[in-house]
Amino acid sequence: MDRMLDWLSAGGVLPLGACMGWSRPLIALNVTADLLIGASFLAIPFGMVWFFRRRPDLKGTSRRIAWLFGLFILAAGVSHMLAALAVWAPVYPLQGVTKAVTAIISFATIGFMWPLLPSLVRLPSAQQLRDANQRMRSEVAAHEATLRELDAARRELEQRVAARTRELTLVKARFETALHGAKIIVFSQDADLRYTWIYTPEGAEVAKATIGRTDDELLAEPDRTAVVSVKRRVLATGKPESTEVPNTRDGETAMFSLHVDPIFDPDGQVEGIMCAAVDVTRIRRLEQEQRRLAEELGTAVQRYETALRGSNVTIFTQDRELRYTSISNPLFGLPVDKIVGRTDEDVVPAESRAAVIALKQAALADGLTKDQELRIVQSGMSRWYDLHIEPLRDLSGALVGLSCAAVDVTDRKEGEAHLRLLMRELTHRSKNLLAVIQAMSRQTARHAGTIDAFLEQFSARLQALARSHDLLVQESWHGASLNELVRLQLGHYLDRGASQVTVDGTPLFLRPEAAQSLGLALHELATNAAKYGALSVPTGHVTIRWQPQPAREGIELTWSERGGPSVRPPDRRGFGSLVIEKNLSRSLNATVAMTFEPGGLCCRILIPVEHLYGVS
Repeated sequence: MDRMLDWLSAGGVLPLGACMGWSRPLIALNVTADLLIGASFLAIPFGMVWFFRRRPDLKGTSRRIAWLFGLFILAAGVSHMLAALAVWAPVYPLQGVTKAVTAIISFATIGFMWPLLPSLVRLPSAQQLRDANQRMRSEVAAHEATLRELDAARRELEQRVAARTRELTLVKARFETALHGAKIIVFSQDADLRYTWIYTPEGAEVAKATIGRTDDELLAEPDRTAVVSVKRRVLATGKPESTEVPNTRDGETAMFSLHVDPIFDPDGQVEGIMCAAVDVTRIRRLEQEQRRLAEELGTAVQRYETALRGSNVTIFTQDRELRYTSISNPLFGLPVDKIVGRTDEDVVPAESRAAVIALKQAALADGLTKDQELRIVQSGMSRWYDLHIEPLRDLSGALVGLSCAAVDVTDRKEGEAHLRLLMRELTHRSKNLLAVIQAMSRQTARHAGTIDAFLEQFSARLQALARSHDLLVQESWHGASLNELVRLQLGHYLDRGASQVTVDGTPLFLRPEAAQSLGLALHELATNAAKYGALSVPTGHVTIRWQPQPAREGIELTWSERGGPSVRPPDRRGFGSLVIEKNLSRSLNATVAMTFEPGGLCCRILIPVEHLYGVS
């Protein structure tokens, strides 16, 4: 700076500050400041030009204010540069002109901007601009999200439209296939019943030949009248109708379900009809067959239910939780309505519940049929059931429950037990019978004088024994009615016109041993009476009476003879006496008392209660 001042002084140039008495450093500072300010002011317009070239959107007032402000800055910059140049050269006139131009531009800028100050004051602040910018960014982001959603919705809609288009094409193909397979004819007719369009499974040639023609040309009587009357009513009323009409072709009659809809023009007037005709011939035939089969099935079900009600078989079904879903008969003392909907926990008696449930769960577990006889104990009484359990499956083969048949085999079980008892009894009785026959043969032979007498007596006694056995077999060897036993042994005498025998007594059942021994004794009494006693003469009479003896715990049977020949005690005991007295006493532990009174024989037999079944 000192050199520059020296150079200026040497050149004879005297700076303005020197003239004003400024010091050298102050002059140097003044020159430097003017140069920097001038350079800055000159750079600002270039920056504004660069800015506006890149912001073509700023136009009108904003651009004019910017240009005026730029000229003002440029003029101020030139003024400061000239002020710095005035240190070396006397450019005061140019500097004055420059300042004047700067002043004019300044006043012009102020004049132009002053009216705009209120609007400039209302301009948002930087914070407001930042807030507005943030809101705009949020709105832009929201709009962008909305646009993305709309774009995604558009793509999804396009995909749906494409899918629906494919579905519509497929549905149309299926519709036509269904119409063809179902033999459905769809067609439209105008107000004159002239065919305007038709789809028929018979093909395009038939459809082409039908269009333009009427029912009068295509249908024959009496089918035509039924079809046309329905279509005319729809044209007249504007209300759809459905009916079934016949169609006879080549001597064969087919049934069609005809549905007729009116077609309206824009003014709401009926201009034609749209019809669908479905061939229901096969359906009607199937319905007839179904009704026939339903009647047969109903009859079969009725027979089945009647058979089940009259049998000891109960059919029921259960689901996988062993809940009863159906049952044919009451079971375990419960009616049907108290069983359906319940489980075995509620139905089967507690004493037998575990075995029944275990059997059914095994069938559910392995899917195999189970058969087993189980004893059900209820209220202290036992009944036997033969259970047949089969897995119940649906149409897909999945196991859904059980189908069971319970057969009450209690009678069979009791019969088997009784049969086993009978077999044991038969073995025992056969031995006893052989012993009785042997003893009877020996005693008969001992007392018979001749072979003929032996054969006659022995045969009669065998027949008496056989009659007792016949009565026992008739009652399944459970026992024999005392009344039937008496009448069987004395049947020949009871069947006479004027019977000489009176039978009186309460109904009682004898055990097999008692029936066998007492039957043989009655035969011997009757034989003796026929030979020597009351039955040997027409005036004789025999009374057979029995009655319970509670005090002695048994029954007393009395054989009384009256009106016969005079009786006296025999000199010796024959086989009959042995059978009556000793055999009854030994085999039945009975008390036998035979009294030979002059009026006739009286025999009293006291049979203990253990040989009785009680009142029949």
